[in-house]
Amino acid sequence: MEKKELNVFVPFIGFFGKRLDQILSQFFIQYSRSCLKKWIIMNYVYVNGKIENQPDKKILGGEKITVYPPIEKVRCNLPENILLNIIYEDNNILVINKPSGLVVHPGAGNQNGTILNALLHRYTDISNIPRCGIVHRLDKNTTGLMVIAKTIFSYNELVKLIKKRQIIRKYQGIVKGNMISGGIVNYPIMRHPLKRICMMAHSLGKKSITHYKIINHFKFYTHVSFRLETGRTHQIRVHMLHIGHPLLGDPLYGGINYSFNYFKEKRNIYQKFDFFRQALHANYIEFIHPVTKKLMSWTAPLPEDMKDLLLYLDK
Repeated sequence: MEKKELNVFVPFIGFFGKRLDQILSQFFIQYSRSCLKKWIIMNYVYVNGKIENQPDKKILGGEKITVYPPIEKVRCNLPENILLNIIYEDNNILVINKPSGLVVHPGAGNQNGTILNALLHRYTDISNIPRCGIVHRLDKNTTGLMVIAKTIFSYNELVKLIKKRQIIRKYQGIVKGNMISGGIVNYPIMRHPLKRICMMAHSLGKKSITHYKIINHFKFYTHVSFRLETGRTHQIRVHMLHIGHPLLGDPLYGGINYSFNYFKEKRNIYQKFDFFRQALHANYIEFIHPVTKKLMSWTAPLPEDMKDLLLYLDK
């Protein structure tokens, strides 16, 4: 049976004590973790030249890992010529402004047409970096700034900054209802036990902290600024629902219903804003550059649909 060879040398820094299947899923992001785990069990994976069939094998760093998956079983993400709105780029990092509708990483229902596919096309060596350099994500229909690593060193340094909460990320959103003042939502978040695509606020979840400030009041809505202290999936969306102010247009967390009816008469704005996307934009990011150690920051203006929406909201 013809086979393909995949190789990775595990860096000494940032990978000590991680499971073998976890390491492989970080470096070979084009394959699912369950697929890689199966290959380990089927003796397709070698660590330093010896078969390793235990997915939970602890890796220390410095190992050479080789995978020999059967070609007919390989499902690989392919490079795609997808335009990226690049705000900043050097030899180490890339900052992009993501539009609505663009998925960050392939998954169920979105096997291609993602930022990862675009990165594979634009940078031929980026597949050698864990997750192709993607250190954080934005939801499909959330717009705004993302930083991507172009080297393994930069990836590790950016991951450290995220863990230390030293990457400042700010968002702007439009929520339902009149918020009286700003504040902090400090409540854990976990995956919903029944609706697997949703998250939920729950005392048994992971620590999650969102800071918010009011930018402007409208008759039925509030324009709000958010700062993430943690980075859980759907964090802002879940926290706003938790305090009774879901994001306008959010199809998962209660942001549609009367929002749709309210704008039904305003045909011009109704045609411009997608009421099945949350009105949320990552407008600011700041961190210390992983190589130059200079403090850098970027700002991205609101997308046109959110600008138009704010113009038509009643005071």
